[in-house]
Amino acid sequence: MKAVRFSKFGHPLKVVEVVEEPDAELKSGEARLEVLATPINPSDLLTLTGQYGSLPKLPAVPGNEGVGRVVEVKDTTSVRVGDVVFLPLGSGTWRTSMVAPAEGLQVVPPGTDLKQASMLFINPPTADILLREFITLQPGDWVLQNAANSGVGRYLITLAKRAGYKTLNVVRREELAKELTELGADVVLTDTDELPKQVREATGGAKVRLAIDAVGGDSTRRLGDSLAPGGTVVNYGVMSGKGPKLSAEASIFKDITLRGFWLVLWLKRASREQQGEMFGRLAKLVTDGTLRTPVEGTFSLDAIQDALARGMEGGRGGKVLLTPNGPV
Repeated sequence: MKAVRFSKFGHPLKVVEVVEEPDAELKSGEARLEVLATPINPSDLLTLTGQYGSLPKLPAVPGNEGVGRVVEVKDTTSVRVGDVVFLPLGSGTWRTSMVAPAEGLQVVPPGTDLKQASMLFINPPTADILLREFITLQPGDWVLQNAANSGVGRYLITLAKRAGYKTLNVVRREELAKELTELGADVVLTDTDELPKQVREATGGAKVRLAIDAVGGDSTRRLGDSLAPGGTVVNYGVMSGKGPKLSAEASIFKDITLRGFWLVLWLKRASREQQGEMFGRLAKLVTDGTLRTPVEGTFSLDAIQDALARGMEGGRGGKVLLTPNGPV
């Protein structure tokens, strides 16, 4: 069995290595899984650098989600050999095979695009919760977001459209406008200090109460300055490398609230019923093709350096996936 491993935190390209490890012996109730596809997410890169909110004991195998095929089971009927399943969240998925308790495995619905299914457990739930749990929105309301071409951003556009909300989508490159508009974005704007004015003009002065921030720093400030009094900015990422901030005008005179969101904490607090309802609903949307995100490329484990380099580049057209056992 091959796996990507890191024994210290630092620049991703400098700390990872591909190693051979013996296959773990199956215990009663466990299943052995052949890993089919697993994405490189921003949280994975932050984990490698030691900047994520929850860090593993080293040495460790990166990777938080994906899909795999059951190749062996022991003393269980929860899954069968040949079933394609979602890999357990946060289980170190950048490897050719892994062992997991069979009872907790969820089978991927037949006919689902496996590349899309491999990205189900982090970005789609994040987009869904950001839209549902901070501001009560009504059909016709506007939602403002930056990093709109990211995985979360694209899912948010689709989910907002389904719910009848309108989206203001902030990007750094004007050439992304056509692609995001075709996806369902109502308005695409560039991230400059003119953003508050652009938002007013695009909405006809409508009260925008919710902004979603993945960038931090001055980009957060511009979102806050664009909101109506009493609005909320929810920060879930720091792509700029800088913490989120609001202007004095926004925080003092407009009573703008800055909130944070981390999916790990939500999952700890949510009941199994809440989680099951959400993942079940989102899985159906992935299966029928409603929720999709572009895939920039797929790489083998042996090409992990190339995969990481591509995953860290700006201007990508989609997500980078690892396919440890060949194309899917």
